[in-house]
Amino acid sequence: QIQLMESGGGLVQPGGSLRLSCAASGFTLDDYAITWFRQAPGKEREGISCMTSSDGSTFYHASVKGRFTISRDNAKNTVYLQMNSLKPEDTAVYYCATDNTVLCEGSRSDMNYWGKGTLVTVSS
Repeated sequence: QIQLMESGGGLVQPGGSLRLSCAASGFTLDDYAITWFRQAPGKEREGISCMTSSDGSTFYHASVKGRFTISRDNAKNTVYLQMNSLKPEDTAVYYCATDNTVLCEGSRSDMNYWGKGTLVTVSS
């Protein structure tokens, strides 16, 4: 059974950093790409970063490029999202998901499996 579980959220001041984790079970990171999404209050869920399963290529939304870094630890079957220089507008629930493909081409509606999310609040 495929499961995803996020952790690492919390309250952080503007300019601070957090590292989110997405622990996968029921498959390995060599099988499927993982996408990070976020949903801010009153807004739609948006994809912000993705890593392919095949060669580990990474992709970022313009709003987080240069500040966030996606990575993975195959031994732990976990994908990370390192978030630096956080801004109040980064406040959201963060989710990891997979569409059961190897590439980062799927949209939100293509995702088949989601974690329950972890809340990130950026505030002074």
